Order: sequence, then structure tokens, then C-alpha cells
Amino acid sequence: MTVHDVAIIGSGPAGLTAAIYAARANLQPLLLGGIEFGGQLMITTDVENYPGFPEGILGPQLMDLWRKQAERFGTRVVEKNVTKVDFKTHPFKLWCDEEQFQARSVIVATGASAKWLGLPNETRLRGHGVSACATCDGFFFKEKEVVVVGGGDTAMEEANFLTRFASRVTVVHRRDTLRASKIMQERALKNPKIQFVWDSEVVDVLGQKGVEGVALRNLKTGATRTFPCQGFFLAIGHKPNTDVFRGQLDLDDKGYMVVRNHTRTSVEGVFAAGDVSDTRYRQAVTAAGAGCMAAMDAEKWLEEKGGH
Repeated sequence: MTVHDVAIIGSGPAGLTAAIYAARANLQPLLLGGIEFGGQLMITTDVENYPGFPEGILGPQLMDLWRKQAERFGTRVVEKNVTKVDFKTHPFKLWCDEEQFQARSVIVATGASAKWLGLPNETRLRGHGVSACATCDGFFFKEKEVVVVGGGDTAMEEANFLTRFASRVTVVHRRDTLRASKIMQERALKNPKIQFVWDSEVVDVLGQKGVEGVALRNLKTGATRTFPCQGFFLAIGHKPNTDVFRGQLDLDDKGYMVVRNHTRTSVEGVFAAGDVSDTRYRQAVTAAGAGCMAAMDAEKWLEEKGGH
């Protein structure tokens, strides 16, 4: 069986950048990209904050360019999900269902997924007024009314950020008090552009081609009503895609990969990059930077272990 110098799990900005750097270092990387190739940018319509694209670029188009660049330097791409790993023996073993791969080093770049509410029209209107990233999409809501769902720090941060663009931001929360830290609460409560709808949940997103409103239900009275808005932001957290690594690598209490010395995980020779270990920034550009670091760390580690 072929033992690859480096196997990269994940095909978002971190995974593909790691592949470009590893390929250029002549490591002939294997990229196990998953069946949903390209990560979260595949559900982003316009990417306007990635450097080098002054006119903006469509998320899927950017990921396609990224992939071509990785393949040009000799990355082997396999569009299958990794279903099992064994990092307890060397070389490391990775399975995509029945198919097994082996590698001397591994870069985990499986990302994180935004938590969604599972509403009937949420997926249909994703990228057409429904978003889970205010910093990515806030710019498109100039002088529009938007709704933010959530009661934690992320929700308050997103709501405050959106007031730079939106004419009004309405935070919908299931309880009558926020979970957010005191400083974040105060900032949001003092902001004249932010209003709150308490003890309520969003039961659906309304609109044909774009968001026209949300259906709200009061959890105390059971009454439902239509609330007009042009944007709907989810801020109920992210879930790192790390289930397959449980028991193999150290994860924090939220499931994020624990890294030390930049990209090193708890197992020597296994590195992590991007949203899978980033609880703070979650941007394509920071994920790409981490992918570059992981590839360089893997190359250096292989060299120390007797060359590749």
C-alpha cells in the first residue's frame, strides 16, 4: 500500500492552501476532500473580503480556482468523507468507508459548520438573505431591516456589527434575558439601532426570491405573527467537524481541536488548521494562513523524522 507523505482531510481554504504548500514542497499530498467539496464558501454567494478580488468573487468559483491550483502542483484529490482514523500507530491510517489510506503525517482541516435552526425555508433562502456570518455578508444589507437569532456573545457581536449597515437590527431570543457577557449585553442594549423581541422563536423565513420577513411565535402565549425584514442572521454558534477524531486527538469542551505551537495537535505528526481549531476568527483568509502554517510544520516535522 502507498504510504503518502502527507494526507490532508478537508477541502476548504485551510485544506486547499495546505495542499498547495505541501505539493510545492514536493510532498505529493493526498487530499481527502469529502463529498461536500469546498467547505463553507460553497454556500456563500459573493465573497467580497478575500484579498486579490476587488470586484468580489462567487464562493464556489473561488474554491474551484483554489482546487485547480492545488491540483496543478500535484495534489491527488479524493472526493470522499473520512469515516474513521487510527492515529495510534504509524504510519497513520484513514478510512473512507472500506477504502484505507496511509500517511506519514496528517493535516486536519475539516472546518466547522454553522448551527442552523432547520426551518422549512432556511436552506432555500441561504445566500439570498439568510446568512450565518455577519462579517461576511453584512455589507449587502445597507439600509435594510434584519433579524438576528441568538442570545450569546456571538449574537450580540453580530447585531452590533450589522448596525453599521442595516437601518434596524432586531434580536429574537427564546428567553427574556441574554446569555451574553455583561459588556456585550450593555453594548447591544445601548445601541439605538438594536431592538429585542423576547420569549420568542423564529418558526420560518418568509419570501420567494429573497427574505421578506420571518414568522415569530411567542413562547409564553403561543401567538404567531409575521415580522417584516430583508435579512435573517443565525448566531447560535458553530459545531466543529471533529466527531471522527474523538478518542484520537485532544478536543476542547466544545469539540474544537486543541493545538499547541501553532498547528500541532496532541499526536506528533498530526496538525490542524482552519475553523476546526479556530473558535475566534472563522474567516477564509485566516483559515488559508493556518493551512500554510500546517503544511510548513508538517514538512519540517517529516524532515526531522528522516526526510520524505
